Amino acid sequence: MSKLSEIFKKFNIKPRLYELDELYWFIGKKPKTETKENVYLMSMVSRKPRIIAGHQVSEDKSAHRIQEIVDSAPYADYYCTDGYFGYLSVIYPGKHVYNCHDKSDTFTVESVNADFRDYIPLLRRRSRCFARSIETLRAVVEVFVDAYNKFGVAKLMYRDKHPKGDLPFGLVDFL
Repeated sequence: MSKLSEIFKKFNIKPRLYELDELYWFIGKKPKTETKENVYLMSMVSRKPRIIAGHQVSEDKSAHRIQEIVDSAPYADYYCTDGYFGYLSVIYPGKHVYNCHDKSDTFTVESVNADFRDYIPLLRRRSRCFARSIETLRAVVEVFVDAYNKFGVAKLMYRDKHPKGDLPFGLVDFL
């Protein structure tokens, strides 16, 4: 049983909706003449609780890789994606909501992508910090996802007891 399945079982959570998206980055320094990305961080996020249900750091964003992410997480009723055509070749256990017009169905995963870029210096834009290997990037992302999910569960539990007010903790407390 995966860590995520254990979390869902322990807190009696049935994921209703997942959002999938990808962001790209570079391993090593990007030459000024190069315009193509060479590494993808693909993620699948549940809206409630806000947990990263699956992720993969890869050199491609093929339908096969996306299928591995979908298959690794507990099933949900809906899977929302953006306009990338690779999502159309994936077999989803629930209904696939494909939105190529706007980000209204993928706002949560887009926000998590912003968190990836904000909290992981290796993924910040216009930064001088870069991963020298894909293994380094995978390890850093794995640590972040673990902390992010612990934060998501703690936030859910706190909000159940205290529906109003600020959280007395933040994501950095779980890193």
